[in-house]
Amino acid sequence: MRLKSMIVAACAATFAVAAHIAMGAPVVLKAAYLFDSKSGQLTQGGTLVVDGDKITAVGGAAPANATVIDLGDATLLPGFIDAHTHLDGQFEKDYYKAFYDQMMRFPVEQAHTAAVYAKRTLEAGFTTVRNVGASDWQDIGLRNAINKGVIVGPTMITAGHAIGSTGGHCDQSPFPPDVIAPVGPIEGVCNGPDECRTAVRDQMKWGADVIKICASGGVLSEADPVDVPQLTSAELEAIMSEAHAWKRKVAAHAHGDLAAKLAVEAGVDSIEHGSFLTEATLKLMKQKGVYLVPTRMAVYWIDREANTYPPKIQEKARAAAAAHGSMLKMAIKLGVPIAFGTDAGVFPHGMNAHEFALMVEQGMAPEAALLAGTREASKLLGVDANVGTLEAGKMADIVAVPGNVLKNIAATEQPVFVMKHGAVIVKK
Repeated sequence: MRLKSMIVAACAATFAVAAHIAMGAPVVLKAAYLFDSKSGQLTQGGTLVVDGDKITAVGGAAPANATVIDLGDATLLPGFIDAHTHLDGQFEKDYYKAFYDQMMRFPVEQAHTAAVYAKRTLEAGFTTVRNVGASDWQDIGLRNAINKGVIVGPTMITAGHAIGSTGGHCDQSPFPPDVIAPVGPIEGVCNGPDECRTAVRDQMKWGADVIKICASGGVLSEADPVDVPQLTSAELEAIMSEAHAWKRKVAAHAHGDLAAKLAVEAGVDSIEHGSFLTEATLKLMKQKGVYLVPTRMAVYWIDREANTYPPKIQEKARAAAAAHGSMLKMAIKLGVPIAFGTDAGVFPHGMNAHEFALMVEQGMAPEAALLAGTREASKLLGVDANVGTLEAGKMADIVAVPGNVLKNIAATEQPVFVMKHGAVIVKK
């Protein structure tokens, strides 16, 4: 009975706060610590004032009519940002059954599932995500529904269909062509510079905020080698010039070193995964300001679950896992710009924050890991004017985690408070 009373009281408190916000009254958030993602420093006694959907003050006295939420022994941080998600699907242990089930789902059915994953992601503290590829325009539809308030989820930067060559990681599986028709530029599959330009234009026409490409083979596709380039220099240059002319950034899936090097030379904005990157390519990325989005969580999960995959995928997964740790340690040591990204969907949604601990395990300071998931990710996504730091005038996207987060980075996995655009999503 006591537990039931506590739950009822907690729910009542959350509803009371929500009602107060709805009436236009400011809210003051207080906690023992505040992580300043401008400087990377932890300060004692954090206070934030929120009015409507914006932060209006950091520190200072509470307005007379404000509701005060004292979170106690906790750390206030900017809402987390995951720069590499796939909200339209999720890992299942039976690879072929999951593959068949997905093929047999209607797009609207899959969209309902994606809405569940979006809510789960937000409740885990991720107030902004970059979704780098989905079928049937589902990520764009999901983004639009969230923006309209139809469903609850994080702010989404979306790619539409990922772009790559015939037979590559961004293409569909090698179904017999008389059973399942091959796809083309509108679905992101292109060959030659002209088709690649068309593919980019198609994605932007139907609402893509970012362009995602498959520069190399992938781990979870059976037909292609993981480290072989899949787009030529001419194709890459066509993609970059078209996307950048429209002021869209380009994210390149690239496990292989040569594929990543070609993409960096062509002007890509970020390299995703990067398992086999060499020191020379990492130095080139640092020189050009190209971000690494390491998706360590995906590498960890696929290696852990390798036995559930077909033999060809198992082999590629183990090779990538063996190389990825050394690559990431080198990137950290060299000072390559790093933005937080997980490849959520490869593992169950809502576990995104475990990436922080995995990055720290590879030698990244806890402060740097938090910056990767806030300030640096916001810069990569081009949304740093609105989110990524706790500053007056920015959106009230705020997370609180138990205790001193720098002493326990795993606390990021158990948020006690989540606010998006001034609305309380989680309050424990």
